[in-house]
Amino acid sequence: MSAVTVEDRGPVSIIRINRPERLNAINQDVAVEMQRAFKEFDLDDTKRVAILSAVGDRSFSAGADVNNLPELWRSIPTIGYNTDKPIIAATSGWVIGGAIVMVMMCDLMVCTESTTFYYPEAKLGTTAGGISSLVARMPHKLAMEIMLLGSKVPAQRAYDVGFVNKVVPNGQHEAAALEMADQLLESAPLVIGALKQLVAQVMPVGPIERMVGVSQIIARVRQSEDMQEGIQAYKEKRKPKFRAR
Repeated sequence: MSAVTVEDRGPVSIIRINRPERLNAINQDVAVEMQRAFKEFDLDDTKRVAILSAVGDRSFSAGADVNNLPELWRSIPTIGYNTDKPIIAATSGWVIGGAIVMVMMCDLMVCTESTTFYYPEAKLGTTAGGISSLVARMPHKLAMEIMLLGSKVPAQRAYDVGFVNKVVPNGQHEAAALEMADQLLESAPLVIGALKQLVAQVMPVGPIERMVGVSQIIARVRQSEDMQEGIQAYKEKRKPKFRAR
């Protein structure tokens, strides 16, 4: 069974975490498959809007799976994958830990009345740090309350401070996200893409985002054929033949 499913609705792709038996906790398979699904969405010229959701109503995601810790950055919009196309988060039930980072990086968000945002990492003695960018997406004091006190924030409070675009009855989050997607389809894709790019230049970039970006650049060099060729040429005392790959 795939850890991530993709449902095509014409120009709209619904990409869902598919581990309801584990409250949709993000393990390594989810992170890798999520990254792959969104990269394929971005490359498909027939697709214009993505909805990030999950199977079941009890939990959007319980965050990182402690029994199979993922490279969580892979599943985070703007970090693990980039696209000029809009992404709508559709949540229900628990949104815990790294799952908050995942949805806060989306462009729009719809949630059900049962949605609760919860970041317990300070109580568990761990953090990946990506949550620090939350202060750029909701009022500072509430963001600190979530991070430092581990307060559980219900859907209505998140809506009241502008963290969520719309709160709907339980079970209606994907339908509401599809309605929002239909509105986006009425707009010019080039304009939407341009606005996303411009907003990215205005939105503060957190320290973990920068760190992951740098590590990805370095990783491409260290995993390249050119690096292996350079090392081999040095050992053989010859000029390397680099191929930019």
